[in-house]
Amino acid sequence: MDADGLKAMQGPIKDRYREDAGSALVTLRARGSLDEQAIACKVETGKAIAVAGLHPATGGSGLELCSGDMLLEALVACAGVTLKAVATALDFKLGNASVEAEGDLDFRGTLGVAKDAPVGFRAIRLSFDLDTDESQERIDTLLKLTERYCVVFQTINTKPELTVSVN
Repeated sequence: MDADGLKAMQGPIKDRYREDAGSALVTLRARGSLDEQAIACKVETGKAIAVAGLHPATGGSGLELCSGDMLLEALVACAGVTLKAVATALDFKLGNASVEAEGDLDFRGTLGVAKDAPVGFRAIRLSFDLDTDESQERIDTLLKLTERYCVVFQTINTKPELTVSVN
């Protein structure tokens, strides 16, 4: 897809959102069910069932997906799609490209071994490997806009309001 194709596809959507801001508010959902036999959660992905379990550093077998890995995978997916969309909109000449995320966890926090150890990622690093002849200024613009418009990046970067309930 080129910039004109992207604009043609998104133009009517953007116009509708400008005219009716409420139409831009969409609630996304994820569902899962707890496994009766194992310490695992079966997550419905829309394409298949993903079974998440304990990371080996917390006693898991490593056979199930780790939710921390899934978070990084969601970041990679969102950042990759966003970078591609921004590059397309900017007519940015992009050859092969890849994206990688890595994060540092101290599992002492998750296991309650050390109260001063945080639960969750201490640091996350997102990096892109771009094959391009574009100027550094254009590359900087591409990265700035990718950060700005990547939903997962912005959600991690600016903590959303969170609520927990039991039905």
